[in-house]
Amino acid sequence: MAVRAILFLLWACLFVNGSLSLTLSSKLVHRFSEEAMAVWESRSGNNASLKPWPKRNSLNYFQLLLQSDLKRQRLKLGSKYEHLFPSEGSQTLFFGNELDWLHYTWIDIGTPNVSFMVALDAGSDLLWVPCDCIQCAPLSASYYDTLDRDLNEYSPSLSRTGKQLSCSHQLCKSTTNCKGPEEPCPYIVQYKSDDTASSGFLIEDVLHLKSASKNSTPSSVQASVVFGCGRKQSGGYLEGAAPDGVMGLGPGEISVPSVLAKAGMIQNSFSLCFDDNGSGRILFGDQGNLAQHSTPFLHTAGKYVTYSVGVERFCVGNTCIKQTGFQALVDSGSSFTYVPTEVYKKIVFEFDKQVNATRINLQQSSWKYCYNVSSWELLSIPTIKLMFPLNQSFLVHKPVFSESLNQKYTIFCLTLLRTDDDYGVIGQNFMVGYRMVFDRENLKLGWSNANCEDNGNGKGVNPTPSNNGSTSQLPTSEQQSIPNTHAVAPATARNSPSKSSVAASRQIPLLLCLTSSLLLLMRLLILSC
Repeated sequence: MAVRAILFLLWACLFVNGSLSLTLSSKLVHRFSEEAMAVWESRSGNNASLKPWPKRNSLNYFQLLLQSDLKRQRLKLGSKYEHLFPSEGSQTLFFGNELDWLHYTWIDIGTPNVSFMVALDAGSDLLWVPCDCIQCAPLSASYYDTLDRDLNEYSPSLSRTGKQLSCSHQLCKSTTNCKGPEEPCPYIVQYKSDDTASSGFLIEDVLHLKSASKNSTPSSVQASVVFGCGRKQSGGYLEGAAPDGVMGLGPGEISVPSVLAKAGMIQNSFSLCFDDNGSGRILFGDQGNLAQHSTPFLHTAGKYVTYSVGVERFCVGNTCIKQTGFQALVDSGSSFTYVPTEVYKKIVFEFDKQVNATRINLQQSSWKYCYNVSSWELLSIPTIKLMFPLNQSFLVHKPVFSESLNQKYTIFCLTLLRTDDDYGVIGQNFMVGYRMVFDRENLKLGWSNANCEDNGNGKGVNPTPSNNGSTSQLPTSEQQSIPNTHAVAPATARNSPSKSSVAASRQIPLLLCLTSSLLLLMRLLILSC
């Protein structure tokens, strides 16, 4: 009997699906209708009278609808500007050994604005500039061979928009050195280089930026930021590195990308792009492109305090070396790349085995694997490649530094250094030729081959990766997992349903009916037991 009932129910399902149209409907209620008001009053109780209900077609009625639309669009877009970059342009500057092999950019701070040439450092959080100096590097252009204008010093008393941060402010982390809650908040940042530090107190002022989007010209933007009034510097900062300050780009809440994202001005991401000719670009809010490779950031005790990634192995030429995995800090403030000692030994052994040149000893060089090659020899330098999880490869475009001694001889060195730490550092020299995307929103590092030529409005980074160097393709699953939040505006996303979607919708009643039949059958079987 039970089986007969089930068969009849299944026949009814098929009959309904094939012959009859089953329609599911729901009633649409306007958010300011009388029905919506009744529901709202039932939920609000005595508090319902505290918020007046807008009269239909009144000015207030349309203003509330407009506010709702704008709020939803902000949620959809997630940021006010597509990209932001320093007001003097998105380009970065490179001066080689004279300014410690670092990349710099010009920024403007304060009212009236003062320009500073700051080093770009993804390995630290704080932006600081020389300020009411007690001990700072020389700021005159005549002191440097490559600068065409003097460097500047900030003074809080000369900016109409500048004010000291008090010890009671939430961004003040050095409260143990405060005498009282209203005292100026002190800071000291110590860097990995020997005795390299900056100290002073924290200031709040405006950073001058420009916006860039696909359909508009750049417009001026001012953002309130907290930065260090660097009164005293030491170590490398007095010897040529970052004489006019450092822009920390790290994940900490005080960094410029963090402040801009928290204010809703940009997507929580930024990119750096360095060409091998010394040019480059920085863009706040840039999340890269769908074709880029990526690898996740690693956390420490559940917190993302640095941009750390996991390297699974190193490849030299066609040989991928076993047991060369390590955790690495991605640090644009490091001129060169460092790996743990045991990993270093394996890499340089394989590199030296594959090079067809004579190894030489350069006593004044930190690079230990250098070679001399004559102009008539066929030089073959093996490639260097880092492998990340999910077979994501990172081909190093410039693993060596070369210099011609004369017309007959050229020397080149592997620009890889070792560290006694158990983690490594991916420095600027390995980033050359790439658009490096620090996607803090999705917690991953992205990269794609790119040139960084400027086109005049800050959108200098080529959105289409070039094919120079890397032939491996991004997995399809990775492409599909990246959302395209700007592909279709909410007002235009009204396409007609396709034939496949209509066919799929017709299967829904059948599936519901079959599901009910199976549940009934299971119940009867249980009762029979």
